[in-house]
Amino acid sequence: MKLLLIFFLGLIPSTLIWNENFNEAQQQAKNTHKQLLINFSGSDWCGPCIRLRKEILESEVFEAYAKENLVLVRADFPRQKKNQLPAAQVKQNESLAEQYNPEGKFPYTLLLDENGKVIKTWDGYPNEPADKFVSEIKTR
Repeated sequence: MKLLLIFFLGLIPSTLIWNENFNEAQQQAKNTHKQLLINFSGSDWCGPCIRLRKEILESEVFEAYAKENLVLVRADFPRQKKNQLPAAQVKQNESLAEQYNPEGKFPYTLLLDENGKVIKTWDGYPNEPADKFVSEIKTR
């Protein structure tokens, strides 16, 4: 019975956990000595954001690396009414944008050390395959 359960659990696609609370994510990064990756996204209106998510951030190579090495934060700014976030989340995302994305770029992705210091940024869609994107993270 255990083998059957393990088999079926293996069929479920693994999805990464994207934190919505930066302070909690930063504390997790400090506790685990991992880097933070923040992704500013307009999930329902920004074409390059959607492409980045589908082609890179949801790729097997990125997920495998991120699962072991990164704490992920998504600051989403949807526009469609059906996708609106709770007011508290909007406030958190706006606060994070004031600190790390004051120009309001979308998509905008940052790699930070566990203390919140910016190591690298990607302005717009990184026009490269997922494995190259992961290689850039690894070299930082």
